Amino acid sequence: MPLVKSRLLVLCLTVLFSLFGTVSAFASFQRGDDGQEVQAIQKRLVELNYTISNIDGDFGPETEKAVKQFQADKGLEVDGIIGEATYRALMNKELPPNRSQAVVRNVLRAAYSVIGTPYVFGGTSPYGFDCSGFTQYAFARAGVYLSRTADSQFYNGRRISMKQLRPGDLVFYSTYEPGASHVGIYVGNGSFIHAGTSTGVTVSSAFTGYWGARYYGACRVL
Repeated sequence: MPLVKSRLLVLCLTVLFSLFGTVSAFASFQRGDDGQEVQAIQKRLVELNYTISNIDGDFGPETEKAVKQFQADKGLEVDGIIGEATYRALMNKELPPNRSQAVVRNVLRAAYSVIGTPYVFGGTSPYGFDCSGFTQYAFARAGVYLSRTADSQFYNGRRISMKQLRPGDLVFYSTYEPGASHVGIYVGNGSFIHAGTSTGVTVSSAFTGYWGARYYGACRVL
């Protein structure tokens, strides 16, 4: 491995491990989340006479409003997020560890391990990647299947807004054709890792410059 690439890899892996603290934020519940844990939170809020019309496991605006009312009543930080303090006050137990945290870590580790790999149209291996081949590879190393192309990967997860993005989410861009024609993995702090045609696997700003002007959307697979 060339010295420059080796040093770059070490630097990026250092950044990755520093992001593990950011990934630990997955051990919380907020607007955009769903599942059985959210349904249990909704049920508890209704038991305490907070208004939620449908206990469906979908952390939407109504659930967020109920959480904020609960937080205000308990003298907690009113942010609408079920963190450790809010969960403890609401559910009378400690916040459980999030099972997806380790998977996200593995996806990011796999992604950073091939940084500097050249772009190859149709590439799906460390010898060369195209954008969706790269994301498919990184997720596969964590045991998660993704479709082969960027436009199909856009439908592999649940649509989320820019403000809901967390490390491990897929971000999409419109480049050579309308719609989701480029994909990468959000790594936090406004950046994403992807296989660019002129750069190979690299980390870029997700919302400014060239890519910011072409942002299309995001989805959460994990």
